[in-house]
Amino acid sequence: MEITFANPSYLWFLVAIPLMILAHFVSLRFTRRKALKFANFPAIEYVTGERILSKNYTILAIRLVTLLLLILAVSGAVFWYEGETANMDFVLAIDASGSMMATDFEPTRMEAAKNSALLFIDSVPGQTEIGVLSFAGVAFVKQTPTYDLSKVRGAIKNISTEIVGGTAIGSAIISSVTILTNPGRAKVIILLTDGQSNVGPSVREAINYANENHVTIYTIGVGTASGGGFPEMNISFVSRLDPATLKNISDETKGKYYEATNESELSGAYKEIAKSSTQKIPVNVSLIFLVTALILLFVEWGLINTKYRTLP
Repeated sequence: MEITFANPSYLWFLVAIPLMILAHFVSLRFTRRKALKFANFPAIEYVTGERILSKNYTILAIRLVTLLLLILAVSGAVFWYEGETANMDFVLAIDASGSMMATDFEPTRMEAAKNSALLFIDSVPGQTEIGVLSFAGVAFVKQTPTYDLSKVRGAIKNISTEIVGGTAIGSAIISSVTILTNPGRAKVIILLTDGQSNVGPSVREAINYANENHVTIYTIGVGTASGGGFPEMNISFVSRLDPATLKNISDETKGKYYEATNESELSGAYKEIAKSSTQKIPVNVSLIFLVTALILLFVEWGLINTKYRTLP
């Protein structure tokens, strides 16, 4: 559980809380002096029950809580917790580097990944926004999250091997987080790759950025332990899976790692993710804080005009 703020700059107003405490006790000194000016002080004690000299800690506490709640409300407080939800937005981040042309999947890792991603779209619940991103040495946003699944399908089908060398998993995660902009829904990235990150921002930096924005990452490792070759390209390089990196990404963002060694396992991983309902859920508590602060204002008004009133 965690609280984040849409407008954290307003939290600077919290410095007003110690100032309010100081002002309260300074005002008590003047109130005491005013009370001592009366000639018949015992009579005042009898009438007021010595409340005129009370430190009014109850009123101070109510005012402090009211001020705190107002500051949190204007700061855009959002409470995050893990729970069951069907309101999720997805980004499909698919590796488009040269290593995805390996033939340990039929016909290639790339084509198997695209076919399984298309099946995933048919498995998600209604009113789900899905975005598409491919990455090689840099990330390429193919489709921002949308409810129009025909656009999503078109974006997936149009993914092809990128000429930019390398595999930038860190860039893929950061770019995916950036396009998940809906603040009222759970945010999920499905990262599909052979796991060999070698360019761009570090994976650690990307994980931290995802956690700061409360994004869950499911990772799918495509490839076999023995690796796959590139017979059509007439090169001897063999691409191998790096499961440790992918498992670390999913573990630290509360997702899950899947290792797919064939197209059936790949499709099964996508279907399981689509059915998963436990995610990081946001609740905007700004309105709750604002209403509570207004109620406390009325409570304070009632107290200072009855039990805690101060004589002039």
